Amino acid sequence: MRDRLLAAEKVKAIDWRGEALYLLDQRILPFEENWLSFTDAEGVAKAIRDMVVRGAPAIGIAAAYGIVLAARVRKAAGGDWVAALEADFAVLADSRPTAVNLFWALNRMRDRLNRIQHSADALHVLELEALAIHESDREANLTMAQLGVDVIRRHQGNAQTVLTHCNTGALATGGFGTALGVIRGAWLEGMIEQVYADETRPWLQGSRLTAWELANEGIPVILNVDSAAAHIMKTKGVTWVIVGADRITANGDVANKIGTYQLAVNAMHHGVRFMVVAPSSTIDMELASGEDIPIEEREGAELLNVGGKPVGADVQAFNPVFDVTPADLIDVIVTEKGIVERPDAAKLAQLMCRKRLH
Repeated sequence: MRDRLLAAEKVKAIDWRGEALYLLDQRILPFEENWLSFTDAEGVAKAIRDMVVRGAPAIGIAAAYGIVLAARVRKAAGGDWVAALEADFAVLADSRPTAVNLFWALNRMRDRLNRIQHSADALHVLELEALAIHESDREANLTMAQLGVDVIRRHQGNAQTVLTHCNTGALATGGFGTALGVIRGAWLEGMIEQVYADETRPWLQGSRLTAWELANEGIPVILNVDSAAAHIMKTKGVTWVIVGADRITANGDVANKIGTYQLAVNAMHHGVRFMVVAPSSTIDMELASGEDIPIEEREGAELLNVGGKPVGADVQAFNPVFDVTPADLIDVIVTEKGIVERPDAAKLAQLMCRKRLH
């Protein structure tokens, strides 16, 4: 199956070209494919904040490359470049507060820097570390796809109708995708009959990105408004809701794109199984539960305007980007380290003790 997954890798959103980081501008997809180049940390941080690049794994990868770019600038300026680099770590850390992959990647780059800062080839080693973060996410995507397909096969076999939310494909990761990677893998194995994709307001990642990725690969996808999800579960034979995650706490609570929580509640009511697919870098063992996760809120203008034109009354708007799904609504969490069914604190702790899949 791995060879078939590798052959299906057709889309990427992050391209490191040695002297600059190139990001596919996801704000204008699918109407235009435009790559933007970045040569400093502030530019990368702004790209993350402005949603040029989005998706927890992709944000972490972009931030790692941002540190490489910043280190080059700081070292060329002379003086204590390592101390000066802390300002760049802070700028990148402030770009998005909820996705833990961002902080995981920055901490990994800082740890590497602390070990090699006096080395003559420190910049090269930092670059190799960012490349390793990128490649490890790609490998994790492939492993998760295989594990997720095995879970689906074990529980319900072929002819699945699945529903997904937001975008969790190649555009959100360093490779094949997390939740969408599992869907891709199940399609390649002949196990998917139909995919329903929530449009995912207000940025429409489902209609602009997920539907685009699936349609380009010939996977049957039907787009729906977010509020139709419960009706679809009731009437269309949905067997799985498959989503990604931006942060998973020690007890198995999951922060993901706003609207995920209500999907889980509806899935429980309709007897639909609920799968979360995310790399282990998304698991934050320092937070006990979802109550501790900082939830990003963005400007209300994102709700009140579409394409720069007002679509609503001139009122206040509440625009949280994420919500938290309690662990007791989740059937299975799939990571590259293995799977956790009916997640709780003990099972997550056991998972995170593993060095590799076994």
